Amino acid sequence: MDKTTATLANYVTSLSYDKLPAITVQETKKRLLDAIACGIGGFTSEPAQISRRVAAANSGTPAARILGANTTSSMAWATFANVAAVRYLDFNDTYIAKGSGHPSDMTAAVLAVADALRADGKRTLCAIATAYEVFTSLADQVALRDCGFDQGVFVVLGSAAGAAQLMGLSVEQTANAMAMGVTANVATRQTRSGELAMWKGVATAWAAHAGVSAALLAQAGMTGPTAAFEGKDGIFDKVTGKFELAAMGSATEQFGIDRTNLKFFPSEYHSQAPCGLALELRQKVALADIKSIDVQTYFTAWSEIGSEPEKWNPQTRETADHSLPYLLSLAFVDGRIKTDSFTAARMADPALKSLMAKIKISESKAFTARFPHELVTQIDITTASGEKISQTATYPKGHSKNPMTDADVESKFNTLAEDLMPQAQRDALIKAVWSLETAPSVDALFDLTKVSA
Repeated sequence: MDKTTATLANYVTSLSYDKLPAITVQETKKRLLDAIACGIGGFTSEPAQISRRVAAANSGTPAARILGANTTSSMAWATFANVAAVRYLDFNDTYIAKGSGHPSDMTAAVLAVADALRADGKRTLCAIATAYEVFTSLADQVALRDCGFDQGVFVVLGSAAGAAQLMGLSVEQTANAMAMGVTANVATRQTRSGELAMWKGVATAWAAHAGVSAALLAQAGMTGPTAAFEGKDGIFDKVTGKFELAAMGSATEQFGIDRTNLKFFPSEYHSQAPCGLALELRQKVALADIKSIDVQTYFTAWSEIGSEPEKWNPQTRETADHSLPYLLSLAFVDGRIKTDSFTAARMADPALKSLMAKIKISESKAFTARFPHELVTQIDITTASGEKISQTATYPKGHSKNPMTDADVESKFNTLAEDLMPQAQRDALIKAVWSLETAPSVDALFDLTKVSA
């Protein structure tokens, strides 16, 4: 195997629960609760329902349960269905460095494998932290978006790593799993360009499904490419360019999962700070007095959610939650951005369309220079009388430097789950997550996520 594959495989097989600092264990549980909350919130969505139907038509030995449902499937297809639900609302966590993405997509994969293999709480938490470490270590070095590729490249590797660790694969088997997974799953950015379809929310479900499948193949004896990263026509050659992995996890006592960011609003991550700003500015200016709204932000935010014409006229939920004009209009008009803010009727509201037409979004070179260490956005409002009102934000609520508390995540969970399960069940599930390291299995997580829908 090449050096990069060897580094990853050796790390995955060497990490154990007792090497995780107490803060990392707590942060892992916090992100697990957040992912389950998002999965319950997305459970009734059409993509999640489609995914469960396909998953239910597939069986596996051992079988894996599907979060929220009473059905089982193979580990790979249960992974797909679980991730589809977690991702639907675009409300789950985010990591931003040179590369970016949603690492808790891999949590849904780890849960499927842990359930099938009867892994205990400690092994499950360690596998989640391991998957995050692979994802964040790669994202620290690789700007996939700038190369025209999507975060599935990170997700397939992290999912293969978490699954391999739970399966107890050797270094060689783990290397084979990761090599097969990444070579066969180089995802393009078309997933998140222009008018967005359901695939935006399930692209990483496919990557996670592929990562688990690769681990199963490796366990059965399948060998993968010997130089997946560094060989001719490999990842370095065709996708990322050359990079060198930095020290990982236990070598530095700094784990990637501790540095990931939770979302306070159900929308694309780079909208989090602007949405918070808009809600604050709403208290300072009457809607009828707004003549124009000028937003200055860093390049990634501008290009992702504020540059394409489709973002001023969203036709799908997937486009709307990636549209900064739409999200800002919701904040000013409704005074809220919730999971029910993305219906067809809401997108067609003339009041929102009228305000969107007054919004201009541009890149600030100065703010781009401060990214990704700071996520700076400035909103300038000009009123009908000519008055200018300005406000700037750097770290949105939920960022690792402005974190959501355990109580904040519990509140988010209760809000997303309140229509699907009674309070007593929600309380029990929260307790099960916070005490997972003492659990002999993940049974409680699956038993207590069953919804009444």
